[in-house]
Amino acid sequence: MTVLADLAPITLGELEASASLQTRIDRKYLVPTSALPVLLDALDPAVRTLEIDGERVFAYESVYFDTPGLTSYLGAARRRRNRFKVRTRTYVDSDVCWVEVKTRGPRGATVKTRLPHEAAGRTELDDPALRFTSDALDDARIGGLDGPMGPTLLSSYDRVTLHVPSATPGPDSRTTIDTDLVWTDAATGRERALVGLAVVETKTGSTPSSTDRLLWRHGHRPVRISKYGTGMAVLHPELPSTPWRRVLDRHVG
Repeated sequence: MTVLADLAPITLGELEASASLQTRIDRKYLVPTSALPVLLDALDPAVRTLEIDGERVFAYESVYFDTPGLTSYLGAARRRRNRFKVRTRTYVDSDVCWVEVKTRGPRGATVKTRLPHEAAGRTELDDPALRFTSDALDDARIGGLDGPMGPTLLSSYDRVTLHVPSATPGPDSRTTIDTDLVWTDAATGRERALVGLAVVETKTGSTPSSTDRLLWRHGHRPVRISKYGTGMAVLHPELPSTPWRRVLDRHVG
């Protein structure tokens, strides 16, 4: 993505100060990687890209955790209101890791809370992570787990993060572009890759961002895709997968 070189940089501190958006509206798009240069070239000139130590593309790894009965997965597959997600996220280039809990807020907003975690132990939830997870789920009034959580799925990908200024009063937004996504089953090591497609995600307040409007103008519409849900459905076709069936049939196969 050589077009990135033309965008002004933003530091991580600046990005978190103006567009932290721990509670937000997420819209996801599947975009052919061949279309990315045209889209990036048409971005609002005020958009900036995250740069750390001269780098603008960063490797990520997420490890998702679920109960023996797949409470988290089935909550999403069956569109339950009190669904949740638990993962560790590792920023591979800096060896920084967090345990993150995502729940649902008012009007479908995503609420994310997180706690620092040891990168070397990212495939396990230690005692502080377990207490943090339990507290976050209690705060969201989520109970009824059928057993302890263990690792179920790994996802790895490269990410570009864009800072998108707001056209109205309120917080700025973020756009992330994920490429070279690979899902790995935690138990068997089986892998599947998302070939030729980027996952573009806008993270906004209540108002769509200029990136959303740009994507709409180019014929791209939000789709239901979840790195955890879709990855599990791809690797375990026996599981219910209604929310992601269109994506699975049209794009993943």
